[in-house]
Amino acid sequence: MNSKIKLGIIGGGGDSLIGVLHRIASFMNDNYEIVGAVFNPVWEDNINFAKKIDLDTSRIYPDFDTFIAKETALPKDKRIEVVSVLTPNFLHFPMAKKLIENGFHVICEKPLTTTYEEAEILEKSLKKSNTIFAVTYTYTGYPMVRQMREMIKNGEIGTIQKVDIQYYQGWINTIIHDKNLRNTIWRLDPKKGGISCCIGDIGTHAFNMAEYLTGLEVKSLLADLNYLYEDNTLDIDGTVLIRYSENVKGVIRASQIATGEENGLQVKIYGTKGGLKWEQENPNFLYLLSEDKPMQVYKPGHSYNSELSLNGTKLPPGHPEGIFDSMANIYLGVAKAIRNEPYDSSEFPVMNDGVRGMKFIEQCVNSHKNGNSWVQL
Repeated sequence: MNSKIKLGIIGGGGDSLIGVLHRIASFMNDNYEIVGAVFNPVWEDNINFAKKIDLDTSRIYPDFDTFIAKETALPKDKRIEVVSVLTPNFLHFPMAKKLIENGFHVICEKPLTTTYEEAEILEKSLKKSNTIFAVTYTYTGYPMVRQMREMIKNGEIGTIQKVDIQYYQGWINTIIHDKNLRNTIWRLDPKKGGISCCIGDIGTHAFNMAEYLTGLEVKSLLADLNYLYEDNTLDIDGTVLIRYSENVKGVIRASQIATGEENGLQVKIYGTKGGLKWEQENPNFLYLLSEDKPMQVYKPGHSYNSELSLNGTKLPPGHPEGIFDSMANIYLGVAKAIRNEPYDSSEFPVMNDGVRGMKFIEQCVNSHKNGNSWVQL
């Protein structure tokens, strides 16, 4: 029986949504044990949180550099094997790079870095190492997203003609209209969030979903972004026209000022023989559209689903699988890779997915600044 993989966590303490999502996901398939962390740069908050979740505090470190120094000094069979980087965007690059260079496997939140240049450097560092690197584009872990991918790959909707992905949230609408309040949000601070807020945060999820599901690469794009106020330097809304090839086109619509919206990621992909629709807020329903048959509804856990979908399903049909299950499937794929077990290449997003995500973000900003012009990806 395999022993549990020793997991370290950087960031994600307190009431962090990302923190609790990763911690629960790591536990769900019984593959990981959290043995060390730096949850917060404030020592009192850091250590108190570790005590709150009942961790051994001997490996709760005051800062990232101490984490690296102490863990690498341990015998190989004792040290942390994989580290989840759950910090604000600007810390992803330096932390991930140092972890790779010191032989740790990495599970990194998206976006991968704050610039495409940093992403390329990180990719070169990984090629020199013998480590696993995953980027948590969480929604790729949903069983019905994986089913959608397999159906498209198997030609069940024919040749793709149109890809329409919308990701609408409304949370910044309660903040953006107050100048003092909007200056307190790290996602709206270019020093911490990078060159984009909306496209960098949720637009990159939509972009990744488009390429993950279709198997196609975006070739060029045209972006129209909205900043709303002159003193707000990062986009909070945007529409991006996409060209995959001469005859395959699409659109990505992302917004954080869609008043009243919660987490409205919606995917619609249309081919010559049919169409597929899926919504993140109702993730257990995948709709297959046809011109000559009634609409069909696919649900998780049934034998008619693909092996990839069923491998990511933990419960019998009728028991809803949600966001924790989705992230857990990514952690499961990483565990297989770390243990050199067979796994499907689509079980977790890799470094190249993160690099392409950064290129997408930068080219959206460039397209907008250049008068909403077409740019190559």
